[in-house]
Amino acid sequence: MVIARRPLLTATAAATLLAALWFVPSANATDEPGSRSGPTTTTVAGDTSAGPRLADTGTGVDTTPYLIGGVAFLGIGAALLSHSARRTDNLA
Repeated sequence: MVIARRPLLTATAAATLLAALWFVPSANATDEPGSRSGPTTTTVAGDTSAGPRLADTGTGVDTTPYLIGGVAFLGIGAALLSHSARRTDNLA
């Protein structure tokens, strides 16, 4: 009886990683006055809204670097996949 150990090792590694990530604390911000890691509030002249605000820079998030990086990783993955398929065909 032949036992496939590679899938078993992969499943064990994945389960270990998920178990380790279970204990990572979440980054939930609280608005309680006595909390040590709670947000600080600042008031702006003419601000009528209540509660803390995020920094308003006036511009949206620039997603260009993320788009370029994603396309680059997709291209590298496709190149590696085609190279692997070509290499497998040459061995047979």
